[in-house]
Amino acid sequence: MSTNILATIVAHKFTELAARKQAISVAQLEAMPLFNQPCHTLRANLLDPSKTNIIAEFKRKSPSKGIINATASVEAVTNAYTHFGAAGISVLTDNEFFGGSLADLSIAVKNQAPILRKEFIIDEFQIIEAKAYGAAVILLIASCLSPAVTELLAGTAKELGMEVLLEIHDETELDHICDEIDFVGINNRSLKSFEVNIEHSLKLRSQLPSNKLSIAESGIYDVATYQLLKQEGFDGFLMGEYFMKQANPAEAFEAFAMAIKSESNAG
Repeated sequence: MSTNILATIVAHKFTELAARKQAISVAQLEAMPLFNQPCHTLRANLLDPSKTNIIAEFKRKSPSKGIINATASVEAVTNAYTHFGAAGISVLTDNEFFGGSLADLSIAVKNQAPILRKEFIIDEFQIIEAKAYGAAVILLIASCLSPAVTELLAGTAKELGMEVLLEIHDETELDHICDEIDFVGINNRSLKSFEVNIEHSLKLRSQLPSNKLSIAESGIYDVATYQLLKQEGFDGFLMGEYFMKQANPAEAFEAFAMAIKSESNAG
């Protein structure tokens, strides 16, 4: 995703957010049944050896790839993700650019798993909204935010009992890491060139604080890459496109999870 596309998405998000605030109030969100429910913990799942370390994503399309999967069932795919050991589930809720919705999130949260609301979060309202719809984790993208705003938004999430994943792309964004961040995701895909560079991610990971779990994002299309990144110390893996582009994403995740387990047992 280029920085220009990112700017376009964020600009649209401000317009969309204004409309959302007109449609529903914070008080109404806080009165929703899921708002006061305790969150499933992604951290515990990522540290659980019986699970896959994968945050498996449900994504229909993207600005860079176009339609990835227009027919998959949120319920069927997220049920399979949970059943076959996903540490967590990521659900795109942006409609304009990714074809997602809060309705998708509402279906996914029926699973006994921590659900990440994958969204371009720029305002505390979106975090309250995420909690009201049952999300346990939010994503903050450093490229969209200043360090001060990152800290403010992360603090809001922590007050609501949620966990926070910060996504960074390069060394210039390391200053967004603050106490309120639980996980730091390193996007293997450059915002400028679209190229995937695993070596860059490994170098960047070595600069992360030791008390933050690290998540590898993008470009993980086979077990060998997963194993390499795991051996290099990554604690989790955000994967969606690889599964979603298959004819049956649920079966694709099951096969990947079985392959990981088989390799681990062999090792």
